[in-house]
Amino acid sequence: MTTSLSRGPVTCFGVHILDILGRPVSEIPPGQHSILIDEIRATAAGTAAGTSVDLAKLGVDVRNVGAIGDDILGDFTLRLLSDNGVDTRLISRFPSTRTSATILPIRPNGERPALHMPGANGDFTAAHLTADQLDAITGSALVHFGGIDAMTALDPVAVGEWAAKAKLNGALVTMDVLRNGDSHALHALEPVLLHTDWFCPNDEQLRTLTGEEDLGNAARMVLALGAGGVAVTQGEQGCRIIDGDVDVTLPALKVEVLDTTGCGDGFDAGFITGLLAGLTPVQCGWVGTVCGSLVATGLGSDAGITNLDQVVSILSGLNDDDAREGARALSTTQVA
Repeated sequence: MTTSLSRGPVTCFGVHILDILGRPVSEIPPGQHSILIDEIRATAAGTAAGTSVDLAKLGVDVRNVGAIGDDILGDFTLRLLSDNGVDTRLISRFPSTRTSATILPIRPNGERPALHMPGANGDFTAAHLTADQLDAITGSALVHFGGIDAMTALDPVAVGEWAAKAKLNGALVTMDVLRNGDSHALHALEPVLLHTDWFCPNDEQLRTLTGEEDLGNAARMVLALGAGGVAVTQGEQGCRIIDGDVDVTLPALKVEVLDTTGCGDGFDAGFITGLLAGLTPVQCGWVGTVCGSLVATGLGSDAGITNLDQVVSILSGLNDDDAREGARALSTTQVA
């Protein structure tokens, strides 16, 4: 049986960051000394931008809404996005504003301490949203809200209204966060969670937002706020998929970890691709797991993933019925 895969459009609204990464970095040299490292890269990152690049690699029609500065870092960010197939025409450029950027010295074990410069992400308000941007959000097959917790000038009530309109028009709504928040941050997200089909934080973020150490209890708190389901990533422990009917933990794949930057964005992209194809939540979790593991094998949030065929091939080789069924569904889809 051939199923129908909606290729979108998907709109990613949220944080856009230019990442500058180097590896391996065991220490910062003293004074004005230097050390030699193997690799330096720049990538379009952040919970909206990073996810959109991976979605585009998976063949999804994706467009972004958010803000960058009018500086050369912004020019470079747009170039990186567009070169990967992301539609950047609805990204706002704020005059006399810096593009958010992060320097990441990646440790030999893949850990990623960060030196971050806030920029245009924190300046975006609901009043900045144009009619075309609103039309994109409310007229998508799926809208992904990425990192709105870090958009400090943005009114979550307004974002909740946008999500409600998107849902009314038949869209799926997903959301991920950028920071480890607290109960106040969770309360601020409530207007959006009320209309969110899947909330996709990592385990530390979910625990700090809810104040619950047990992930099951933490997820149920989020479900009580209106979210349809929670897909929480747990690093080397895999991921856990929880909704009203399912509570399943999927193991991580064994890969040689080079850099953990953007693994969550890769998971989001895979999970979203599964949703667009009509896969079950657990099958979506497997697609996300494969994509997140691929990102970990290279430097930066855009590493590892080549295309959907690559992901399907890996899924097909896993010793799990849901993973293999997800692979079959993805490999027999037709573009809607």
